[in-house]
Amino acid sequence: MSETGCRHYQSYVKEHSYDTFRVIDAYFAACVNRDARERKAIHCSCFECGSYGIQLYACLHCIYFGCRGAHITSHLRSKKHNVALELSHGTLYCYACRDFIYDARSREYALTNRKLEAKDLQKSIGWVPWVPTAKETNLLLANARRRLVRPNQTIGLRGLLNLGATCFMNCIVQALVHTPLLSDYFMSDRHDCGSKSSPKCLVCEVSRLFQEFYSGSRSPLSLHRLLHLIWNHAKHLAGYEQQDAHEFFIATLDVLHRHCVKAKAEHDSKSNSSGTGSGTNSSNSSSSHCYGQCNCIIDQIFTGMLQSDVVCQACNGVSTTYDPFWDISLDLGETTTHGGVTPKTLIDCLERYTRAEHLGSAAKIKCSTCKSYQESTKQFSLRTLPSVVSFHLKRFEHSALIDRKISSFIQFPVEFDMTPFMSEKKNAYGDFRFSLYAVVNHVGTIDTGHYTAYVRHQKDTWVKCDDHVITMASLKQVLDSEGYLLFYHKNVLEYE
Repeated sequence: MSETGCRHYQSYVKEHSYDTFRVIDAYFAACVNRDARERKAIHCSCFECGSYGIQLYACLHCIYFGCRGAHITSHLRSKKHNVALELSHGTLYCYACRDFIYDARSREYALTNRKLEAKDLQKSIGWVPWVPTAKETNLLLANARRRLVRPNQTIGLRGLLNLGATCFMNCIVQALVHTPLLSDYFMSDRHDCGSKSSPKCLVCEVSRLFQEFYSGSRSPLSLHRLLHLIWNHAKHLAGYEQQDAHEFFIATLDVLHRHCVKAKAEHDSKSNSSGTGSGTNSSNSSSSHCYGQCNCIIDQIFTGMLQSDVVCQACNGVSTTYDPFWDISLDLGETTTHGGVTPKTLIDCLERYTRAEHLGSAAKIKCSTCKSYQESTKQFSLRTLPSVVSFHLKRFEHSALIDRKISSFIQFPVEFDMTPFMSEKKNAYGDFRFSLYAVVNHVGTIDTGHYTAYVRHQKDTWVKCDDHVITMASLKQVLDSEGYLLFYHKNVLEYE
């Protein structure tokens, strides 16, 4: 692809320069300030049908806006104009070539406008295209034959050695490695860690594991370094006895989150010390996230927001709180508050989880409106959903009388819509359909047992991971399994 667009765009730039592109991109694509946003809201509609559709084009030869399809095409053809700017993503279109074109200098102007927009709105820059460095370009040229993953290939599959009751760790690692967004992050080498902390950094070790999984080797991997790092950073998991897979999963996310934040802080401080000036404020704003989340890769993928509504029975006053979550733990046993009925499906569990519960006279809460202690009801709902939702089916029951494992079969779907469990069902924005991609199972009793995992390797291809043994599995086997941890990823991602 040419760095200067097509010949039609080159002749346009010779005649008109880049000024028109810079102004239209700044005011109608990037919207660099409030004035630009107001102008776009008032003037940016199709001259033919008046549509404010999501994909409008601006002719760079004259003052004309047209929606995608017949309107912009007929204008360019009749006026013999070649170049237009698509306003949703700021991409150039050449009518003579019947294609979108790339021009390096135009992209530089567009990136400057995106930075001005981000600064004015006090937000981080959204999507930025990858531009290879000189070193990366040389590597690509030197390795023209790159690995292509075809159906029925085993690349990305590795057995994991059991180091002595470490099946709980092996299953969680298999689930994390097959988490689509997480693999995209680590396989694109996005983690930047200082040389001093990298030997002790769990994120660096996980990044290395992704490289090992996709190296093409078939020999089983040993996770002794990962286990040692977890022991150092999560002392309660240290030791040679069998651990709970769910507890290990949460501890791993916690350590990964802390190390991501630490690596970013070290990187930012290094950048600031090298003379970047006022980098402190931008660092703080980029590391914060809605409802107090940070924007590290762990929070971006796994963190959702739980809404808790406590309703006073005397005045109907509502007290709402929000709490972040990495997983949703669902009860499976009988409860007196729900009529003693045991759930049969994952949907049943979620309906019970989000059902209003009467707290009773023994748990009165002081109402901020009544200024007195009143009986109340409490109801959970999902304020925001993460890209990956993990469900923990609480099969291990501990009580003063007995400890037992609940082995009842819970039916779970391959795909389902979580809209009914959202806080704002009618006004919720986005697509809340999720697809199953990993299942962790426990076989045995509460005192002794073994963990295995089913993971989706490719579309419609499932495998069973039993420590170092990897075997093909059918979807029926996956859905007929008992299920302890269920991992679902979002079908459609919305970019902020």
